[in-house]
Amino acid sequence: MKAKIPEELLDALSAYVADRMGLHFPPERRRDLERGLLRAAPDLGFDDAESCARWLLLSPLTKHQVEALASHLTVGETYFFRDRKLFEVLEGRILPALIAERRKTERQLRIWSAGSATGEEPYSIAILLLRMIHDIDDWNITLLATDINPSFLRRSASGTYGEWSFRDVQPLVKERYFRKTGQGRHEVLPNIRKHVTFSYHNLAEDSYPSLLNNTNAMDIIFCRNVLMYFSKDRQQEVIGKFYRCLVDNGLLIVSPTETSAPLLSAFVPEHFQGATLYRKDPTRAAASQCPIPQPVFPPYLRMETAAVIAAPEVKPAHLDEAPSSIKISEAPIVKATPRPSPYEEAFALFECGRLAESEAKISAILASSGKHAAPLALLARIRANAGKLEDAGQLCEKAIAEDKLNPGYHYLRATIQQELSMLDESIASLKRALYLDHNFVLAHFSLGNLALRQEKKREASKHFENALSALKKLKRDEVLPESGGVTAGRMEEIIKTATEEVVAV
Repeated sequence: MKAKIPEELLDALSAYVADRMGLHFPPERRRDLERGLLRAAPDLGFDDAESCARWLLLSPLTKHQVEALASHLTVGETYFFRDRKLFEVLEGRILPALIAERRKTERQLRIWSAGSATGEEPYSIAILLLRMIHDIDDWNITLLATDINPSFLRRSASGTYGEWSFRDVQPLVKERYFRKTGQGRHEVLPNIRKHVTFSYHNLAEDSYPSLLNNTNAMDIIFCRNVLMYFSKDRQQEVIGKFYRCLVDNGLLIVSPTETSAPLLSAFVPEHFQGATLYRKDPTRAAASQCPIPQPVFPPYLRMETAAVIAAPEVKPAHLDEAPSSIKISEAPIVKATPRPSPYEEAFALFECGRLAESEAKISAILASSGKHAAPLALLARIRANAGKLEDAGQLCEKAIAEDKLNPGYHYLRATIQQELSMLDESIASLKRALYLDHNFVLAHFSLGNLALRQEKKREASKHFENALSALKKLKRDEVLPESGGVTAGRMEEIIKTATEEVVAV
């Protein structure tokens, strides 16, 4: 295979993977990019890496092709309880207070391992929770583990590891939470594995926070040794989204080598011996982390071209001629456009993560007379994003009471019910949404996922087929309702991946 790729082509490819995958390959790492492409070329159907690179720059990639490329451009070097000091701080200082607080209320914890590699980190967190929460089965625990590398996710889901993954672990951990499978391999016990959900997620392209992929209302986000792959602009974008994903006072955990004061300016650093964590401070303005999308407010005035009637020419009377004909010319005039409604302003603020401002506007709307279904539903989203699921559910019920025929409100209720582990109720709400709109893609998709959780493979396949059928009626770049920005094309890729997983089960 040809081993040398022209520098100008590597430069273009570096910009491409930075834009599409968020991976940053500065000039000093160009050889890493070249070696990765040499390994990826056969998986993408090429014998020649240069031809593969030129094809990548000219062709829109499918999710599978992105995954194939990612599997060769990222490194998953990790092990159980990596950074022992950090886990000691979590066990001794952070989690006891959080668990005691939640025990008084909803008994819920939500943790996200973003860039989970081969799974040692999320399983370490699950082990920690298991030994700290004696009644963990009575809790609603979300431990989401995501990565862009599909081979890592498959290895993670298998839960089987060699001795190298235990290189800094006390023997008692391996004996208590794993079982031997032979040839020096150890498998995570089922009572650990059941608490971890592995999922594909592209930090550069996919939406978050989102109810769709369960990245909202997180108490703790781990993102260690991931930001180093990103450019500074991409790092800022990712950190801003993480800020929005966290509940107030939630914690972000990053590698010490990836931190900087400007990057984490919206967080308050908490220093412990051997570890520094970053707490979301709800009193700090996060606008710099997440600017309002442009344009948020439509311009109150816009320039339009319109016909202008010119005054007739005035000639001396002694000429005794009729006035010249009236002249018609085009000139710009100012035409007023309506101000955005208070609800539109609240929605724009919600979209960019300024939840407190959005909620304040909604409160003003609800204090006035008129129909309140849409503001109530938006307020339910805000509360769900803040982890206040009971409140969110009640608000959603009020929205439905005012507008029973809106399928989006029933879907929102189903999503909240699912987070509350009310699976039967969630299924009923999804079916109601489909009764109102049988082409509601996300409702079909959610029913498929719920069927998979109940090990109903045939039923899951049917729901996924229905979702794909509904997608065929949409343009690929059309954003799906209630999706948080997911396009029809992206959703088709997600569903096809889920369908393949059904077949593989």
